Amino acid sequence: MNIWISIIFFVLAYLMGSVSSAVWLGRWMKGVDVRNLGSGNAGFANVMRNLGPQVGVPVLVIDTMKGFLAVGLAYLIPGLESDTEIFYVAQIAFGLAALLGHLFPVFSGFRGGKGVATGLGIVLALFPLGALLSLAVFLIALLISQYMSLGSLLAGISFPLFVMFLEPTDNVPLIVFSWLVAVLLILTHQKNIDRILKGQEHRAVIFKKK
Repeated sequence: MNIWISIIFFVLAYLMGSVSSAVWLGRWMKGVDVRNLGSGNAGFANVMRNLGPQVGVPVLVIDTMKGFLAVGLAYLIPGLESDTEIFYVAQIAFGLAALLGHLFPVFSGFRGGKGVATGLGIVLALFPLGALLSLAVFLIALLISQYMSLGSLLAGISFPLFVMFLEPTDNVPLIVFSWLVAVLLILTHQKNIDRILKGQEHRAVIFKKK
């Protein structure tokens, strides 16, 4: 594997992740910095809650795509064959770089989001079946609890379980990465967990009453 090209792609993936769509679209479409609203988080959930779906949906799409495309950079490394362990490592490394960029974006003062949408894009590229099942877990938890944060946590925790039981090959890098994502989600949602336990977490309005 070409180490210099890999390093360049790693930096590129970080820069892709640093595209803070929540901050940029919030300023462009609504004239506000979403980090000054609600939870202060530059992510999809805070945008939806405070700026509405007009801004929230594009943020979700962009943040998901930057994780998905970052993983795809592994296919551009000359001489690197797919379905090899080093290929999986490259995919995961670029995905982590994008996630790091989303959490600590160089273009937005290193104040980013919690990585849920970007993480979704990464796992969609790495293991689509597990990602879709985790998305189903998120939707079910959201419909029952109306807590987006709880849905995100349960989806993140379920993903490594889906990987372990449904991945046909013994993909050790993917297994390690999936558990790393689960732990990272728990760490970035500590305040949400505390508010859920205290009954103070913001609820998502799914079905508006007439």
